[in-house]
Amino acid sequence: MLRTEADEPGWEVDPDDEWGVAVVATVGRQLKLRREAVGMRAGEFGRAVGYGEDLVYKIESGKRIPRQEYLDRADEVLGAGGLLAAMKEDVAKVRYPKKVRDLAQMEARAVEIGVYECNIIAGLLQTPEHARAVIKAAQPPYSLDDVERMVAARLARQSVFDRDPAPSIHFVLEEAPVRRQVGGTMVWRQQLERLLEVGRLHFVTLQVMPTNTEPHPGLDGRIELLKFPDGAAAGRSDGAFNGRPITDPKQLRILELRYGTIRAQALSSRESLAFIEQLLGDT
Repeated sequence: MLRTEADEPGWEVDPDDEWGVAVVATVGRQLKLRREAVGMRAGEFGRAVGYGEDLVYKIESGKRIPRQEYLDRADEVLGAGGLLAAMKEDVAKVRYPKKVRDLAQMEARAVEIGVYECNIIAGLLQTPEHARAVIKAAQPPYSLDDVERMVAARLARQSVFDRDPAPSIHFVLEEAPVRRQVGGTMVWRQQLERLLEVGRLHFVTLQVMPTNTEPHPGLDGRIELLKFPDGAAAGRSDGAFNGRPITDPKQLRILELRYGTIRAQALSSRESLAFIEQLLGDT
């Protein structure tokens, strides 16, 4: 069976992503030139790599993002000596929306990351099934292609946990979204297990803010703070500075004060992990 568009949802090019459009167009052009240079028709090439002819044409015309395995197989079939496979790194970046790429790049450079979430489990902590359920709950609903694209983008950011040396990462989650059984009991249990797994990493601090507590500065929205090796920093808060990213030291101090107050008011890391373990034990 040859792969068709129905087998690969979420691999369209975002027309508003100029860099992404340029990358995919360049890759598609190189694929076509290589195919024609060896005298293969699109249908013949498609059968060799396991793709339908229509999908081959769309990839070569820059309308579809090729999978990494497609580039590997094309490199082999066309005898490109690794030149096509070498494009995988840039193509992998195009797979995710521009704003997510920008955020992922910042998180990849940060030596310290602080996140407070009041309504959901932080994206850096979500399992694939949990992320999919959260994204599907949007109204108006996203297309299935967009859902898979957004899930993949969210999970790609989690490579921050694989960095060496690792950054110092701090999470504060409200109790309500931790208790909410998003996606059903099994998905919820897997999400709790993921929280415990990440929360036990030596470079991660995970705290839960009890529902039965005094008001705190995070009630009007999420906060994220990033600090970089050169001493620079960036932040964002739903409830401050119109929700836009900031780098001004005076504004950052305000966010740091709010985040510090939130962390001080939340359960300790040990108490938070024990709370999550108890939730698991009660199900």
